Amino acid sequence: MTLGSKIAWDDTVLPFQLDHSDIRGRVARLDGVLDDVLKQHDYPPVIEALVAEAALLTALIGQTVKLRWKLSLQIRGDGPARLIATDYYGPTEDGKPARIRAYASFDETRIQADVDPFSQIGRGFFGIMIDQGKGMTPYQGITPIAGGSLSACAQTYFAQSEQIPTRFSLAFGKSVLAGDDEGWRAGGVMLQHMPKASPLRAEASEDGGDDQGLLRANDILDGDDEENWNRVNMHLDTVDELELVGPSVHPTDLLVRLFHEEKPRVFDAQPVTFGCTCSEDRVRQSLSIYSAKDIGHMTTDDGKVTADCQFCGAHYVLDPATVGFEGSAPSDEDQD
Repeated sequence: MTLGSKIAWDDTVLPFQLDHSDIRGRVARLDGVLDDVLKQHDYPPVIEALVAEAALLTALIGQTVKLRWKLSLQIRGDGPARLIATDYYGPTEDGKPARIRAYASFDETRIQADVDPFSQIGRGFFGIMIDQGKGMTPYQGITPIAGGSLSACAQTYFAQSEQIPTRFSLAFGKSVLAGDDEGWRAGGVMLQHMPKASPLRAEASEDGGDDQGLLRANDILDGDDEENWNRVNMHLDTVDELELVGPSVHPTDLLVRLFHEEKPRVFDAQPVTFGCTCSEDRVRQSLSIYSAKDIGHMTTDDGKVTADCQFCGAHYVLDPATVGFEGSAPSDEDQD
C-alpha cells in the first residue's frame, strides 16, 4: 500500500497514561529501524513477519527499562522457525536513543510459504530477560508458545509471570511511502493496567486461566478495574492498521481518537535506532575459553579464525595465535 510522507514520530515509542482508567501504555512506530534489522539477512517472508512482530514487541516492552539496561526476547520452538531473538538496549544517557537488534534462526528446508507465520514456530517457549548490568542477577521469565501470535504470548507472559493485565494491538508489513521505495513499517499500541497489590491475584492464579491453565487479563481483575479494562479494550478494538503504522496519523491524535474519554496524558517520546554491540574485543572474549587445540579446529585453510555477528552481519578475521586462553596478545598490526 502507498502511505503519506514520513514524519517525526517514526522510530519512536510514546508512553502515555489514561488517568480515568488507571491504565498506562505506549504507542510505537518503527520504519527505518525495522528496515535496518531485516536487511541484515535474506529472510523468507514468514520469518521476516515473525522478526518484525518480535522487534515491535521489544520496542513497546523495552521502553520501560532504565538507562544502560538490556531487555531481550527469545522465542524458541520445535518448528521451522527455531529461534527469534531480539535485544533492546536502554539509552546510555537521558535524551539518547535506545537501540534494537534482532535475529532469526530457521530450517530453510522446512519453511512453508503462504501460511500463518506463527504456525512455523511449533511448540516451545516465549521468554523475556532483563540484564541490569554488572554485579546484578539477570531476570528471566518464560511462558509457553500459545494464543496464535507473538503478541498473544506476550500478553500471557505478563498475566502469568507479572500478574499485570496487558494488551497489544500491532500492525506491520511492507509499504511504500509517497516518492520513496518499498520498506517495512510497523506500529502498535500496548496497554497495561497499573499494578496493585491484591489478595485476589493469588486466588486468580489458582482458579483462573484458559484450557492450558494460562492466566488472562480478566482472571486477575474484578469490579471497577475489570470494567475499566474492558471499556478501554473496546476502544482499542476500533483501531485500524493504517492508524497503527502511520505515518499520516500522529500518535497523540490516535490516543485522542481512541481514548479521549479516558483523559490520556503523554510523556516524552523515546527515539529508537538499530544498534549492535558486537566488536572484535567481544569476539576475542567469547573465544577466550578455548585451548590452542580447540582454536586449531576452528582455523580455516588459509590460517584464519573467522566469526560473523548473527545480528548485524559484521565479519571478523583473527590470527589464531592471538585468540584462546593460550593465545598471545594481538599486535597493533593484527588489530588493523
